[in-house]
Amino acid sequence: MAYLVFRVIRILRFSYNKITRFSSGEFLKTYIESRVLENARFIVEHHCTVRECAKKMGSSKSTVHKDVSERIWGIDRGLAADVRKVLNINKSERHIRGGMATKRKKALLMNSKAK
Repeated sequence: MAYLVFRVIRILRFSYNKITRFSSGEFLKTYIESRVLENARFIVEHHCTVRECAKKMGSSKSTVHKDVSERIWGIDRGLAADVRKVLNINKSERHIRGGMATKRKKALLMNSKAK
């Protein structure tokens, strides 16, 4: 008896997971495409970094990076090329941004020690 109940529960669980995956898959794909386009347009319009875009959109840096570096190519190649230009500029300037961040950090430390 217990074996039969276990078997029925296992079959029901499998079919439920299959149905929910199938029914939500289409929505998920539409949602991802709209998020990718939104992230890409934001980066192009504001010439911002991936980190700034992630903060503004409320998602992780890894998600935004994957969206604008990989997923966008399958959706809109023209927008993908524009995003790539902005990302290349950001990459060429990142050593300068890092130096400025260190400079600000040291200034804050000096101000806090002076007080």
